[in-house]
Amino acid sequence: MKIIDIINSDKPALSFEVFPPKTDAAFDSVKKATEDIAQLNPSFMSVTYGASGGTSEFTVSVAQNIKNMGVTPIAHLTCVNSTKDDIHNRLEALKNAGIENILALRGDITDENRNKIKFDYKHANELVYDIKAFGDFCIGGACYPEGHPESSSQAEDIKNLKLKVDAGCCFLTTQMFFDNNILYNYMYKIREAGITVPIIAGIMPVTNANQIKRICTLSGTYLPQRFKAIVDRYASNPDAMCQAGIAYATDQIIDLFANGINAVHVYSMNKENVARKIQQNISEIIK
Repeated sequence: MKIIDIINSDKPALSFEVFPPKTDAAFDSVKKATEDIAQLNPSFMSVTYGASGGTSEFTVSVAQNIKNMGVTPIAHLTCVNSTKDDIHNRLEALKNAGIENILALRGDITDENRNKIKFDYKHANELVYDIKAFGDFCIGGACYPEGHPESSSQAEDIKNLKLKVDAGCCFLTTQMFFDNNILYNYMYKIREAGITVPIIAGIMPVTNANQIKRICTLSGTYLPQRFKAIVDRYASNPDAMCQAGIAYATDQIIDLFANGINAVHVYSMNKENVARKIQQNISEIIK
C-alpha cells in the first residue's frame, strides 16, 4: 500500500521507525524487535538506512519481513557517498522485494565521505528525481521545522524543500521537535511558499537522559522549559524518566491530532515497549 493513501485517509495514522542491525550477529535480535513492533499493527513502519548507507544491506530484508507480516513498510534511501549505479541497484532490490515506499534522504556528510573526489548526488532533490524516473514508488522526504543545520536561514531551507517536492516528493516527514508550536508556525510558512503535500509529524519519545545530549549535539533542537524540567527531575531515575518521556510524547501526539495533523511518526528506536505504550495511550483517538 502507498503511504500517501494511508495518510490521506480519514483515520489518524500512527507509525513507528525501526533501524536495521549494524552487523550480521545482531540481525536476529533486531529482527525480533521489529517484528514485535509490527505486531502492534501500526499504520506503517519505516526502516532506516544507517549513516552513509552503513546498514543498507539489511534495510531491504527488514522492510520485506515487515511487509510479509502485513504492515506497510517504507525504506529509507540515502544518496551521499553513492553513485547513480549504486542507487539504481538499490532501487532494483527494493522493487524486487515489493517495497513501494521510499523516504529519500541525502544522508549525513561524515569526515570519511567529505573528502571523496566525486559525489553523484549533492542534494536530496536529485535523488528524488532519479527515484521518480525509475518507477512507481511513493516518495517521501524530510523537512526541518527548526531549519536544516546546514542552511543559512529558514527561508533558504524552505526554498530547497520546494525543489525536493517539485522533484516528486508526495509527502514530508519532520525532524523531531518538542514544542508543537514550532511545527504549526513552520507549516504556515511552507504553505505560504506553495508546499502543499501532507506533513507527517516526527515525534521522539525521550526515555533516558543520554538521548538529550545526543539530540542537542546533532540537531540543536529547542527544548521547552517544561520538557527540561522533566529531564532535570527524572534523569537519575530511569524508570521514571521513561514513563515521563512517554507521557510527554503522548501529550504532543494528542495535541497534533486535535489540531488537524493526521499522521504522526514515532522515532521508536526499536523499543517495542515504548511503541506499545504510546499506542495504548491514544487507542481511542486512533480507533
